[in-house]
Amino acid sequence: MGVVKTASESILEETVVPSEEANYSQQGYAEEWSENFPYQLLIAGGVALVGLVLLAAVSFQCSSTWRWLMSMTRHENIENTETDQLQQNAIRISHSLPDLQSEPITHEYVQEQKENKKVLRQTTLPIVPMRHQSFQRQLSHRLDLPNIKFSICSLENRSDSSLGLIKPELYKKELVRQESAESSSTTEMEYAGKLHFALRYDKEIEGLVVKVLEARELPIKDVTGSSDPYVKVYLLPDRKKKFQTKVHRKNLNPIFNETFIFSVSYEELRERYLQFSVYDFDRFSRHDLIGQVVLKGLLECTDLEQEIEYTMDILCALQEKVDLGELMLSLCYLPTAGRLTLTVVKARNLKGMDITGKSDPYVKVYLLCQGKRIKKKKTTVKKNTLYPIYNEALVFDVPSDNIEDVSLIVKVIDYDRIGSNELMGCTAIGSSFIGIGRDHWLEMLDNPRKPVAQWYPLMETVSGHIPAVDSEPLPVSLSCLNGR
Repeated sequence: MGVVKTASESILEETVVPSEEANYSQQGYAEEWSENFPYQLLIAGGVALVGLVLLAAVSFQCSSTWRWLMSMTRHENIENTETDQLQQNAIRISHSLPDLQSEPITHEYVQEQKENKKVLRQTTLPIVPMRHQSFQRQLSHRLDLPNIKFSICSLENRSDSSLGLIKPELYKKELVRQESAESSSTTEMEYAGKLHFALRYDKEIEGLVVKVLEARELPIKDVTGSSDPYVKVYLLPDRKKKFQTKVHRKNLNPIFNETFIFSVSYEELRERYLQFSVYDFDRFSRHDLIGQVVLKGLLECTDLEQEIEYTMDILCALQEKVDLGELMLSLCYLPTAGRLTLTVVKARNLKGMDITGKSDPYVKVYLLCQGKRIKKKKTTVKKNTLYPIYNEALVFDVPSDNIEDVSLIVKVIDYDRIGSNELMGCTAIGSSFIGIGRDHWLEMLDNPRKPVAQWYPLMETVSGHIPAVDSEPLPVSLSCLNGR
């Protein structure tokens, strides 16, 4: 009986056990919190320290910014006071002038000062690449035209001021006439009309401005009793640039009115000269050379301030009207390899040299350097024909440094087995000669590595300017009949 527990005792035991477990858990939490408390305190102190540092940095930055703003305001106030003092001083000076009011003068003075500042800002040009500086120079004088004050002066007292003064353009024209007369007297030249043109040197763009105005009294070249003229303009001895006017159909007195600009410095004009070549355009055959105008002494013939007009005779080398036939030649130059190739293509309408009325032609080519013969080559002989077809290439080694001094003399010779060979005609190619040979040569140099073909009329003599050793052009007439 004693072993059996009552219900009340069992309930009491169950209630006592949970209370003891709760006491044990509370004691464990207290011990764990007491152990971690130093670490938590250290973390809180670090966070507080970082906050203080950030607060100090922000306050320092704000204070420095505030001090800078205050110094700027003080500086502006000082400048304003100085400008006010300057304006007051200027007003005092203007008060000392007689018969002038103070308020208009003050307003005009201040306004003019502002205008000057604006003009200075407008004339400040932006930085541009080197290739655009010429346009920039050309346009720089146009930027401030609306703000420039022009004054109109009376010309009544200056109307007769030019009387008795020396006009240099008249002497320049006379000098040109004397030089053209001297150059034409050395060789027999034929009159082929007149060319009217104008010259001026533009210092802003560093260029020679050439205006081809008109041509008059041109000879008849077509069957219709007229011509189709155009003009080519060269600045020699440089080969880099050439210009050409438009073709005027059926007109012996064409009016061109075309302007061309050669980029060249003013000092280089001493060594340059102009050449105007007048051609007759033909759609189906080669263009005929009407005549040429050569103008030397460009430094004396041009003016920096005004445009000077010239009227010069168009001259053509006097040739006997003998048809010796034509020869087709092709030129090609390789600058890197230094190789000049002349291809003799064919000939037509050659002169009969044998009793049978036929010929045995071959072509002989001389390479000249500064007028001296360097090398010669020839083609094969074509028997009993006046229309030979060769298609033979003659190759010459010419370095690119010497290509400016090189020219070619081409001869067509009739081969004779018994007697001496006879010359049938010749032509010349190179920048030192006048006419088709120069144009063909310049076209070859402008188109390297490309063959350029051209028909040449055969002549008895070749007129041209062979450059001497001192690089001054000398008028020379080469007689092709003297040698074979």
